[in-house]
Amino acid sequence: MNRLTGKVAIVTGASQGMGEAHARMMVAEGAKVIMTDINEDAGQALATELGENTLFIKQNVASAADWKKVVEQGEAAFGIINVLVNNAGVIGPVSNMSDLSADAFNKVCDVNQLGVFLGMQAVLPSMERAGVGSVINVSSIAGIIAAYGAPNIAYVASKFAVRGMTKQIAVEYGSKNIRANSVHPGFIKTPMMAAATDEGGGEATSMIPLSRMAEPSEVSSLIVFLASDESSFITGTEQIIDGGMVCH
Repeated sequence: MNRLTGKVAIVTGASQGMGEAHARMMVAEGAKVIMTDINEDAGQALATELGENTLFIKQNVASAADWKKVVEQGEAAFGIINVLVNNAGVIGPVSNMSDLSADAFNKVCDVNQLGVFLGMQAVLPSMERAGVGSVINVSSIAGIIAAYGAPNIAYVASKFAVRGMTKQIAVEYGSKNIRANSVHPGFIKTPMMAAATDEGGGEATSMIPLSRMAEPSEVSSLIVFLASDESSFITGTEQIIDGGMVCH
């Protein structure tokens, strides 16, 4: 039996990388998935490939108006939303504190932090009507420890914020049968990670006890578990999937 039958999910940043992998696996497990991204061409192509149980909507996650549109169109297509995967994110500039402008800091936080807040604010009323919900906020191991390898205070600040907001929602909405958990990936084979590391990933891989980067589908398996009823008593947690990096 498909593990996500009856689930209606929003996945942000779904055009490539981890978001694409999450959308693919969730559809395969029986969910109806509303995929969003700023990359309209790639997102629409993926929705066409995955078929009738998907809908692509172009979205800037830092826009409250866009979130309203996504929820309205998503509900019209598939019904009440009971899973939210806040996956969209940016790394932002690698910069020493003294060289980082406030504008650059805010641009990272707009996507990584404000986008998560706006997503929860927009979708939680739908979950309340459903009487059940799972919020899955994708943070990073940089939401657990300082960033590896290079200074990036904006990224770390935003990812720690995601962790804290997730816990607060778990407390506020637990009595309404709505769960919230954060996911903290380490080094995953995605275009964003490739841009942030050396081409072969050798330096990055040397930091990982399991001696390799993860495939996006390995994170997707965790996302599916948290979206499913199998995780019905798990809320307010940090789910670390990093091959052991934070053991150092």
